[in-house]
Amino acid sequence: MGAIRPLPDLLVNQIAAGEVVERPAAALKELIENSIDAAATQIDVDVAGGGIKRVRVADDGAGIDREDLAFAVARHATSKIATPSDLEAIGTLGFRGEALASIAAVSRFAIASRASGKPHAWRLEVEGGTVQPVMPAALASGTTVTIEELFFNTPARRKFLRTEPTEWAHCEEAFTRLALAHPHVGFTLHHNGRPQQRLLASGRRARVDALLGASFAANAATVDAEAGGLAIEGLAVRPAYATQASGAQYLFVNGRFVRDRVLSHALREAYRDVLHHDRLPSYALWITIDPRRVDVNVHPQKTEVRFRDAGAIHQFVRHAVERALASTAREQPAVSAADRLGLAAAQVPPLGLPRTTAGEAGRTQQSFALGTNEPSPFYARLFGRSADAPTGSALPETGDEHPLGFALAQLHGIYILAQNRAGLVLVDMHAAHERVVYERLKSSVGTRVPVQPLLVPATFAAEPVDVAAADEHADTLVQLGFELSVLGPSTLAVRGVPAPLADADAAALARSVLLEIREFGGSQALASHADEILATMACHAAVRANRSLTGAEMNALLREMEATERAGQCNHGRPTWYQLTLADLDRLFMRGR
Repeated sequence: MGAIRPLPDLLVNQIAAGEVVERPAAALKELIENSIDAAATQIDVDVAGGGIKRVRVADDGAGIDREDLAFAVARHATSKIATPSDLEAIGTLGFRGEALASIAAVSRFAIASRASGKPHAWRLEVEGGTVQPVMPAALASGTTVTIEELFFNTPARRKFLRTEPTEWAHCEEAFTRLALAHPHVGFTLHHNGRPQQRLLASGRRARVDALLGASFAANAATVDAEAGGLAIEGLAVRPAYATQASGAQYLFVNGRFVRDRVLSHALREAYRDVLHHDRLPSYALWITIDPRRVDVNVHPQKTEVRFRDAGAIHQFVRHAVERALASTAREQPAVSAADRLGLAAAQVPPLGLPRTTAGEAGRTQQSFALGTNEPSPFYARLFGRSADAPTGSALPETGDEHPLGFALAQLHGIYILAQNRAGLVLVDMHAAHERVVYERLKSSVGTRVPVQPLLVPATFAAEPVDVAAADEHADTLVQLGFELSVLGPSTLAVRGVPAPLADADAAALARSVLLEIREFGGSQALASHADEILATMACHAAVRANRSLTGAEMNALLREMEATERAGQCNHGRPTWYQLTLADLDRLFMRGR
């Protein structure tokens, strides 16, 4: 065993490149962000060979002085932060000062710049980490950075790059995100010498039309809300126009594209009960928040954030989008169903979970569909009358083999009404089944989720970035229980699904998982974000609202809940059941008074 010694700077930079710049799209993202931070009004992007051969970004921003060029490619050298306190309120897209150094260490790199007000431009070249002397250059203004032959000196890393179409799909997506986030900046995009985009500086609506299509905005509700130092603006496609495509989900926080669990769940909740189960929400939303209330220094790629008050952010985003989709400015009061009925003593799942809101419980009058044909004396013989039931347990302590009782009926296609020894149990069937499926998946993902082959493959139209993700992360998909194949540049086929989810919509399930994987990364997704991916799978596989269940199906779900850990809450923290005791009901109807 050799002595411990510091690593050479070149090796340190190459290691850092694996985190910051794992593919051409990541390098492109870093360069465009630097241009935006330099107050550029025009950014021109030229890509060749999917970015493997060349990535060039030219801007008309503030530029870099000659004496600062060498610092631009030095590790941890930046003009964007100076003190530890600056990390608590980051107002720029870049801030770590390591991206250019990491890129230059694994490519043939050149940067030319002319600082504002200076008469001359200067150029610096770096060959695989070796910095050359600064030379004069011809440049009217701004900065031009050129990256050629990415990973040419690290063969082990280069072999992990995918095909040119796959890498180009990732580059195009990175460009789209940044161009959407900053519509006040003009952009052009070329690939292999062919023009792909020409975007004039504009407002958000015009930029959405240009990148997502005019039908996106035409079929979307306008989201515009502000409260407590928070603001959200943008477009959310109305449920009637939602499609099965998973590409159009863009969420920006202070001009930064983010993939945040809190915000994603808030948006799913906003669309809950109004979106058909095989459709996915589409949106382009810009959130503005005090930089001191959000931490962006969480992940090397800076797409994950952490909010100081995640609960408040969640409620704000959810209600703003709900109101927009409902075309009403009235916010539903956050009053529990029990409080509205005057039954504050009713038993709810423990752990301080929120009670069902009036907006979720107060449905318009619909049919009350009986789910079983058993006469009521059958239940009387099973239970008999009991007074109040103990509170604070994961399941009602009825002293019975089946504490959740037996199904009486299904209400609004959403709730199961069951009778147990203590009284009446209300079950949110989707939330309950979601937890059951989630726990089942968690128990099998430790090794490999078994695959259920499909007799007839489910084919579906896919975004190029989804096709790239399916090809790139095939091993991860197999580990999750999926068998996917690429049929064409915009077509995928699902040939097998996770066995525990055999009855789910195969295409919709595959789309959702691809969306998760392409954001988090393959093996990294399973290591760091397994719970989110499994929760998404469980949500799609769970029974949906407005599905009629037979008595046998409802009772089977109750039995599964009783055998499942943490069955009192769904994967997102909502309660799955609600107990009304006979004493509660007696008080409601003033019996004995």
